[in-house]
Amino acid sequence: MTRERPMSTDFDITREETDSKGRYVAVVDGHEAEMTYSRMGESTIIIDHTGVPDALRGRGVGQALVKRGVEDARAEGRKIVPLCPFAKAQIERHAEWQDVLEKKNQ
Repeated sequence: MTRERPMSTDFDITREETDSKGRYVAVVDGHEAEMTYSRMGESTIIIDHTGVPDALRGRGVGQALVKRGVEDARAEGRKIVPLCPFAKAQIERHAEWQDVLEKKNQ
């Protein structure tokens, strides 16, 4: 049985986006964690990196960044291609997040 650590809610996540890319940022105790992505057209984003400083590891910050990306993609009708190994693993662990995955051509 896998036990999930509860995500911390004592930090805010902000989003910055340009025409071609964007990032989600959480600043916790003076340390900045981020998840970056590139836009592939209007309806798809490619998550390419999640970075969490050692000082924040184990606090659920990375998972919270991915969750926020999933929630925003769902709300905006976008799909996600998770090239970042961390984001890919998080989405694979959460069946309820998989509706936003870009389906591969069969």
